[in-house]
Amino acid sequence: AQISFCFPGDPFDKPPCRGCSSYLTEPYVKCAECGPPPFLLCLQCFTRGFEYKKHQSDHTYEIMTSDFPVLDPNWTAQEEMSLLEAVMDCGFGNWQDVANQMCTKSKEECEKHYMKHFINNPLFASTLLNLKQAEEAQHHETAIPFHSADDPPRPTFDSLLSRDMAGYMPARADFEFDNYAEWDLRDIDFVEDDSDILHALKIAVVDIYHSRLKERQRRKKIIRDHGLINLRKFQILERRYPKEVQELYETMRRFARILGPVEHDKFIESHALEFELRREIKRLQEYRAAGITNFCSARTYDHLKKSRDEERLKRTMLSEVLQYIQDSSACQQWLSRQADIHLQSAPVLQHFLSHSTGRRSAPPLNLTGLPGTEKLNEKEKELCQMVRLVPGAYLEYKAALVNECNKQGGLRLAQARALIKIDVNKTRKIYDFLIREGYITKA
Repeated sequence: AQISFCFPGDPFDKPPCRGCSSYLTEPYVKCAECGPPPFLLCLQCFTRGFEYKKHQSDHTYEIMTSDFPVLDPNWTAQEEMSLLEAVMDCGFGNWQDVANQMCTKSKEECEKHYMKHFINNPLFASTLLNLKQAEEAQHHETAIPFHSADDPPRPTFDSLLSRDMAGYMPARADFEFDNYAEWDLRDIDFVEDDSDILHALKIAVVDIYHSRLKERQRRKKIIRDHGLINLRKFQILERRYPKEVQELYETMRRFARILGPVEHDKFIESHALEFELRREIKRLQEYRAAGITNFCSARTYDHLKKSRDEERLKRTMLSEVLQYIQDSSACQQWLSRQADIHLQSAPVLQHFLSHSTGRRSAPPLNLTGLPGTEKLNEKEKELCQMVRLVPGAYLEYKAALVNECNKQGGLRLAQARALIKIDVNKTRKIYDFLIREGYITKA
């Protein structure tokens, strides 16, 4: 015979006795020759010499028990496990509840033993430290540590930045998509006396709700997979491409959800590379046509070409401005365009602009075909035309000012200018119009 030690847990975790099918309680007997699975017998069946199939009563056996000390001579292994289970169930510090669950030790004994052997035990501390160092050494060369990205901004609800972030809420890691879909189901109740038509109608409402849930999940997945949570960062990355590739990017954006994020990026990158290669080939062909055979001569050629283009532009500048001399508005537009191109001549152009024939006011904005025009009344259309403000921007500014006025109980012009980051004169006209029409009130 051989005595073995086991750490008991839930008695239902152990298989029952093979003789009487009762739950095993320590001590019990395990056959050393049969298994797997282990052949276990309670003491009563073992003393009767129970035999089953290949198991014989003269087989060697092991006595399974936990009645032995581990850390303290007065504490058995059974009590050690019971203490750990009680602390896990009742929580650290609730020593009275721990003692009540154990039944064999007092509150003081439980606290003293746990603090001494499981908290302040230097052996356990060094062992845990060695295990942690070993784990870090094991994964040091095989894994790359993950560092979380910057915390995304937390814009106010229904603000411009919130809409740019697709309604993403960082605190909840979720989106504001169709949050009222569940309202259609709040009054739905299936009862036995429903007619067939009413029952079918309720089923249709549930199907509609499921379709809205699927659409909500589809939109969330597209935004997460393609990194559209912060639209401004996405636009900055988009501007790194040449203009021709940006146009392709804009055209192919509607197909991104079909290709998937990785394949879509590969597609755009491959076309960007193709564009760069075509441009380089065209540049080399130009060198070859000019008779250039080395890159040192090519640098001299580029420098001289740039100088010739600048001189040619200066020679044609006077002839071009003479075409617009009869129309002061067209002349001013041409000078402004040249000022953007030739920064070095900006002071001279500004002087010419300031002394040109009378500054004419810009014509009213044409709202035909602009999105959001149908949502404006006649007075609002007139305001947008005179202020030269697109309807979509006006509606956003109006909603922001009305919401702030409702929160504060009134709105001052300085607060309006802090909310709307545009020309102060336009802000004043919008503010006065909303006051005059009764949309907001002065603070």
